Amino acid sequence: MPTREDWLFGFKLLAAVALTVWVALRFDLPRPYWALATVMAVANPLAGATRSKAAYRLLGTALGAVGGLVMVPNLVQAPELLTLAMATWVGCCLYLSVLDRTPRSYVMMLAGFTAPFIGFPNVGIPESMFDVAVARVEEIWLGVLCASLVLTVVLPQSVAPAVHNQLRQWFSDAREWTCAILRGQPGSYTQAKRLQLACRATGLDAQINSLQYESTGVEQSAATVASLRQHMLMFLPIMSGIHDRVTALQKLQAMPARLQQGLTNLADWIASTTWDPVGADRLRASFDSLMPRYHCMPTWIELLTTSLLVRMKDFVDLRQDARMLEAHVIEGRRAEQPLLFRYTAAAHAIRHEDHVMASLSGFAAFVAIIVSGGFWIASGWPDGASAPMLAAVGCSFFAALDDPTRGIEKLLAAGLIAIALDCFYLFVILPRVTTIEMLILVVAPVVLGCAYLINRPATFLLGVGTGLVFFTLLALQDSYGADFSAFTNSSISVLFGIGTAVLVTQLIRSVGGAWVARRLRRMNRDSLADATRHGGPDDALELAALMLDRIGLVAMRLTALPPEDAEWTSELLSEVRVGMNLVELDRSLPSLTSDEAQVVKDLMQAVGRHFDTEALHPSEPLLDKLDACIRLFATDEECTRRRQALLGLTDLRRSLFPDAPPFEYGPSPPAVSAAA
Repeated sequence: MPTREDWLFGFKLLAAVALTVWVALRFDLPRPYWALATVMAVANPLAGATRSKAAYRLLGTALGAVGGLVMVPNLVQAPELLTLAMATWVGCCLYLSVLDRTPRSYVMMLAGFTAPFIGFPNVGIPESMFDVAVARVEEIWLGVLCASLVLTVVLPQSVAPAVHNQLRQWFSDAREWTCAILRGQPGSYTQAKRLQLACRATGLDAQINSLQYESTGVEQSAATVASLRQHMLMFLPIMSGIHDRVTALQKLQAMPARLQQGLTNLADWIASTTWDPVGADRLRASFDSLMPRYHCMPTWIELLTTSLLVRMKDFVDLRQDARMLEAHVIEGRRAEQPLLFRYTAAAHAIRHEDHVMASLSGFAAFVAIIVSGGFWIASGWPDGASAPMLAAVGCSFFAALDDPTRGIEKLLAAGLIAIALDCFYLFVILPRVTTIEMLILVVAPVVLGCAYLINRPATFLLGVGTGLVFFTLLALQDSYGADFSAFTNSSISVLFGIGTAVLVTQLIRSVGGAWVARRLRRMNRDSLADATRHGGPDDALELAALMLDRIGLVAMRLTALPPEDAEWTSELLSEVRVGMNLVELDRSLPSLTSDEAQVVKDLMQAVGRHFDTEALHPSEPLLDKLDACIRLFATDEECTRRRQALLGLTDLRRSLFPDAPPFEYGPSPPAVSAAA
């Protein structure tokens, strides 16, 4: 049954529709249904989401109108070229839209299919194109303003409480995992749960955008949430590294009581949920007192212990920053204090971009418009202009999905529902409507029903699609003039366009979630290989941010992966640690002698060759190279000067060869000689 929130949102949406109808008919706008369809398109229960979508729709409509004005008058005498130009425009706009994974992508997506909406229905009267474009912009802006005025001013619902709840739950789960590791009980937290932490941190992007458009003061915290998101992602490789070192020391039965007590103290501090600087400083000092003191030839246990303690200090800084940022988000303020974590949060804007999938999405839209538009032109179908228009809409709205076909099929279902409703309204109800008040009253059930669907994530697209198609085909004017033949042809044209989008997308663009997940993993390995060839990022956080963003996307698709893929998913976080170690090794090269630098470069190239392949586990020769490099640095009289490089090599060995026997000193192999 509808809840109180459903009724509140429904009546607010109805008020926005009523205001739009009254203004449009009061000022004799030529196509009021464009404004009404816009109200349904931007409707969202959250005020910030509505306001951001409204702003993007204004800009996208203006860009699309300019595109239509340029193409139609110049190509109207060659309909084939016009269709080709429109298809190219939509394809290019959609390509740019898919690359941008934030809500800002709505701008280019709307710019793409607005041009066909303006151009195709008016190819027979090109001299009126300017007036049509202006009218389209005016009515879209009217719908945007009315929706924004009612939905974001009258009892607005902020996204901030939802963000606060997500952060609270995320930190609770992360705290549970962290304490389980530090207390020696990591088995209670599965790999899937760990990856879900990445998924939920990545999913904050939409809320960040909505926060920017709030008007209750919390918009200042949007940048803070963006920084916090990056810190949340960095929890994963840091804690994964701590877990690995603890496991290695326990397996070697080399966990001294003092170090175990340090782990317990860290767990107690985390469980207390405090973030006072005094407690953090006390922990760092205790970790410093536990650091092994060595001058030359440190043992493998000493190297593991040093690495563990460094990671524990990193974690203290990371947690201090994260809790400070969380507090600022809850208070709705921008964080101005300097961050402690040695990797800065400057990489919070780095996102994965898949140019191949964006190209396929744009190409699918291009083909769908060519096919539907070509049929319209070849058949001389008077009311067939809706086919390429709806083909563009169907391909655009769902381009970001792994399998857009399912989304377009939902739009097709919404279209069928809307056509049935339109038929009843146009030929049974509207002939009896004589006033604006009666019109608002009779469309109220449809608006309230769509609002009920929009207010639920599972039926959001069905509600928006039904409202869009309903008001578009209803074609409200200042006087009644429905024609059954024209309505039937337009309805068939709508269904033909959406059906074409389904078939073309199925052939060109649809891929499974498992395929996308494997592709993301392959791209992470390519990034690792690039990092060994100086072709990747020169900052460890930049590489880690990119890889962790992809891991969050993989986590969204875990349920689509077959059981045989479980092995490589368990290596995802260790591969992030490999990337950070590779970048740190590369940055240490200037401090090394030429012979030492050459040995490190040979090692990095060998690591790159491994990640160029599909092999899950590296070969034994790579382990030999790693041990030779450690031996070279650890036996040098100035090995303390090589401390950072030694730590990076230790981390790299554990990340690539977690099951290898402990490192031992032995005769130097030929690979580490000066001649090498």
